[in-house]
Amino acid sequence: MRPYTKIYLPTTLIRVLLSFFMYGVGIIVLGASIFPGVAFLYYFWAHTAALEIHLRLLYFCFGFVFGYFLSGAMLMAIVSLIRIIFQLQLKEGEYAGDSFEIFKWLFINVFFLAVKVAFMDFILLTPYCSLFYRLMGAKIGKNVEINSKNVMDLSLLEIGNNVIIGGNATVICHSFERNGLKLKKVKIGNNVIIGLNAVVFPGVEIGDNAVIAAGAIVPKDTRVAANTTFFGSAVR
Repeated sequence: MRPYTKIYLPTTLIRVLLSFFMYGVGIIVLGASIFPGVAFLYYFWAHTAALEIHLRLLYFCFGFVFGYFLSGAMLMAIVSLIRIIFQLQLKEGEYAGDSFEIFKWLFINVFFLAVKVAFMDFILLTPYCSLFYRLMGAKIGKNVEINSKNVMDLSLLEIGNNVIIGGNATVICHSFERNGLKLKKVKIGNNVIIGLNAVVFPGVEIGDNAVIAAGAIVPKDTRVAANTTFFGSAVR
């Protein structure tokens, strides 16, 4: 019988302090992101005082939506800039619970989560989604359509040309195991389709022209051959 291996995690106090630090960073990043939108609304409202109130409110609603999109674009720009400036690039390997690499992984994912929750629904299936993923470290080819917010650990992700990632599909490059955090690249070839709600785990390599069926689960370190369809338990 295989002996149980305990995962070492930082003490509760350290996790609490780390949480407060992340909240503080989030306040700064989100505050800076919404500043242009709020400033636009303030000046817009101040300079429309002469208008009839219903018309003024209608224009304010239009301005509010514009301010939201402006703030979303600013959030993506700030998060991407932070990653680039501080060279927040994940590395393949296995890391204990108290390692710096876990802190870096957590730091990157907090920023990504802010964009995911606040704005990403509006950029799926647009060129801006692939652009943001590239700025977060992913290697992405031409003509790639991404319709999922569940694509994580982007600096360990490689995607070829003419790839489609379907709605709510999950592609992750990390797993928590007995010895801690394990990071491993996911490589997706050219002309690949990943279906609706499919799940692709770390270490997976998908060959050219392959199809991952809707709802299929591709286990860790699986090699999906080119020109095949993966249904979850077998390749046909």
